[in-house]
Amino acid sequence: MKRRTFLSVAASAGTVACLNQPELLAAEKTTLSKDDVILFQGDSITDAGRNKKSPVANEGLGRGYPNFIAESLHHDYPDLNLQIHNRGISGNKVPDLDRRWEKDCLEIEPKILSILIGVNDIWHKLNGRYDGTSETYRDGFAALLERTRNALPTTTFVICEPFVLMSGTVKENRDKWFPEFAVRREYAKDVAKNAGAIWVPFQSMFDDAVAEGTEPKMLAGDGVHPTPLGHQLMAKTWREVVGV
Repeated sequence: MKRRTFLSVAASAGTVACLNQPELLAAEKTTLSKDDVILFQGDSITDAGRNKKSPVANEGLGRGYPNFIAESLHHDYPDLNLQIHNRGISGNKVPDLDRRWEKDCLEIEPKILSILIGVNDIWHKLNGRYDGTSETYRDGFAALLERTRNALPTTTFVICEPFVLMSGTVKENRDKWFPEFAVRREYAKDVAKNAGAIWVPFQSMFDDAVAEGTEPKMLAGDGVHPTPLGHQLMAKTWREVVGV
C-alpha cells in the first residue's frame, strides 16, 4: 500500500470515526532511532496474508494494519532504516504464541513489541476446538509478557484490544460470544496495565466508527477480520496511540 493510498483511506477512516482523544490512552511521543526493530505479533488479523517464506524485515508484511503502519513509518522516517517484522500466524491463540516465542520474538529483540491476540482463544472454544477459559487466556497472556520482560527489559510493549463487530458470524452467534468476549477484553486490558504496556483500544475505536454511522460490515465483513478500511483505521489509531 503506497503512502498516498494510506493517507486517502486514513482520511476516509477519520470521517467515519471522530475518536475521543482522551480515551485513546496515548503514550508520550515515542522516539524512534536508527535501525529500531518493531515487531507485530498475533493471529490472522495481524497475519493478513503475510509471506511466511520471507521472514526478513520490511518484506512480505501482508495486506493488513502492520503493512500500512510500516509504509507510513518508512515514509515519515526515511533515514532511520526501521526494521519492521510481522510474525502473526492465522489461527493462533496465546498458547501458540508461547510455543514459538523464542524464535518469533525474543531472538528478534524488538524495541517495540505489538501484540493483538484473543479472538481465537474464544472462537476456537465456541467451535469445540479448544477448552481454554477466560482465566486461561488472562493467566497465559500475563505469563507470556512476564517472560518477555525478563528477557527484553527495555522493550516497549503495545497491547491491542481484541475486538469483534456485529456482522457476519459474530452477529449470527451473538449470544455465544457475549458476555464472555467482553470479559476477555477486560482481562487483556488488565494484563496490559500490569505489564506497563501501551493499550490500543481497537474495540472502542470500532464502536466509535459504528456510532458515527459506519456499518459494521464495512469494517469487518465476518465480524472478526477487518476490511481494508478497518485495517487502515487500525493503523491510524495505532500510530496515534503509540505516538510514532
